[in-house]
Amino acid sequence: MTRAYTARAAVTAEPGPAPGSGPGPAHGPGPAHRARLTRLRSDGPLALRETADALYLVGAAAGPLGGDDLELAVTVRPGARLAVRSAATSLALPGRGESRMTVRAEVGAGGHLDFAPEPTVAAAGCHHRAAAFVTLDEGATLRWCEELVLGRHGERPGRHTSRFDVTIGGVPLLRHELRLDDPAVHGGRAVLDGARAVGSVLLAGPGLTREPHTGEGLAVLPLAGPGVLVTATAPDSAELRRRLVAGESLALRAPATTSG
Repeated sequence: MTRAYTARAAVTAEPGPAPGSGPGPAHGPGPAHRARLTRLRSDGPLALRETADALYLVGAAAGPLGGDDLELAVTVRPGARLAVRSAATSLALPGRGESRMTVRAEVGAGGHLDFAPEPTVAAAGCHHRAAAFVTLDEGATLRWCEELVLGRHGERPGRHTSRFDVTIGGVPLLRHELRLDDPAVHGGRAVLDGARAVGSVLLAGPGLTREPHTGEGLAVLPLAGPGVLVTATAPDSAELRRRLVAGESLALRAPATTSG
């Protein structure tokens, strides 16, 4: 018989150095973890472990399996810097109905959240729904990475839907949904064009490029607010990571200035 978990994990980061950590950049993949964790609650398959470099999500059970309802609440107090990673790839598996993974994050003024777990693999037969809701106060910054691999080697992928909502200073910055539940639709040229991996990096804050860029399987899109969305598709996860890194480098180029 297949088990189904309902799990609620949470973390709160206050200003202060983590053991052995140092200051990091406002954006980018360098060290960004400088926080004192005043709440750290693991639940079910969502196990949280702190290191000097980041807070890690460690899978305490297989999955998510169909029927699982998992949620992570992240609170970054003003002035704190929190990096969230995962210890391994997440494998969405079939089971009794739809599985769900929801992340709700709040970042205070002057705080920074760097959320970059390892990819999710949508295994054959799965029906997984991922959602993230992020609220940033004025002066907060964000780096948020998501990577999805459609199926294990040699298998057809399951169904996967992701929703990403970001608000900064009470104003919507991004409303984004990717629905991959019909290969006849998302496999076409208008969506993935046969790609087996898809991902994005959202950077929010000052000092980002205002110049759009497109390349093979890559788009860098400055948003109406203080943010840039990098999206990429690729034939595999390794190439997807390379394209996202390249796109993030372009996004971090400071806007050109003109003298009058």
